[in-house]
Amino acid sequence: MTAMAELPAQPSSLRERKKARTRAAIRQHALRLFMAQGYTETTVEQISEAAEVSPATFFRYFPTKEDVVLQDDFDIVALAVMEAQPPELGPIAAFRAAAATVANMQLRPEDAEIFAATTYLTFSVPEVRARALDELARTSDQISAAIARRVGASPDDFEVRNMAGAIIGVIMAATMPWDMSQPPDFYVMFDRIDAGLAHLEAGLPLPGYGPSAASSG
Repeated sequence: MTAMAELPAQPSSLRERKKARTRAAIRQHALRLFMAQGYTETTVEQISEAAEVSPATFFRYFPTKEDVVLQDDFDIVALAVMEAQPPELGPIAAFRAAAATVANMQLRPEDAEIFAATTYLTFSVPEVRARALDELARTSDQISAAIARRVGASPDDFEVRNMAGAIIGVIMAATMPWDMSQPPDFYVMFDRIDAGLAHLEAGLPLPGYGPSAASSG
């Protein structure tokens, strides 16, 4: 099994904890309303009322309604765990270990439901799907920076950004082919992501192709 590290500590100050609770409450109520009555039918005012905050407070935490779906803590936590992996692990192995750590050691059942709901909304709601392109660019920058620190390179190097793009592509391939009539099963989805990262780490071999296939032909 790939080596894993402990997750980073939770926010320590009272102010940080309060902000984290407010952000989580807004997001939890928003996703509940989206799934119950539809994304388009749910307004920022309804979300704010359910979370007991003002619309102005909502926008301090989430610039747009789409960001409530797209901006979660998974990337932040996963990349922090990735950076804590042993230095002898390659970037893909370190990212795979981080994803496994978050999925298997820290998520509560309600967290799994939230992650499944956000995946469903991202691919089923056109407005969210369009906004997701901006988030993909941001995530690519974050993964590139983490890879660069691990290998001692620049985050702008082509090879670094190419590897970051490959990781994102594998995750998209593992999560996109779902029946959009209902949210995907979180744990099945993460098994697919892990399998995809393992395939990437092996060099993306295809059955029936490559040197071994040619030698046996």
